[in-house]
Amino acid sequence: MTDTIKLLDVVALTVDLLEFNLWRGQVGTVVEILADGRAFEVEFSDRTGRTYESLGLRPEQIMVLHFEPVSSDVAA
Repeated sequence: MTDTIKLLDVVALTVDLLEFNLWRGQVGTVVEILADGRAFEVEFSDRTGRTYESLGLRPEQIMVLHFEPVSSDVAA
């Protein structure tokens, strides 16, 4: 993945995590950077803002979501 994951980025799972009842495509927020950027604490919340899961994930398990066009001089 070429995106640099940052604190408070909105991310989506790229894998199913059955043991946590989380599925590919579910959206969460990066709330902590772990192990010098080799892992990230991601919080998953419902529509009311109640957290239903928070866990450490590796960069290959998540992708950064973009809500605006990405500049052509930024690697996608």
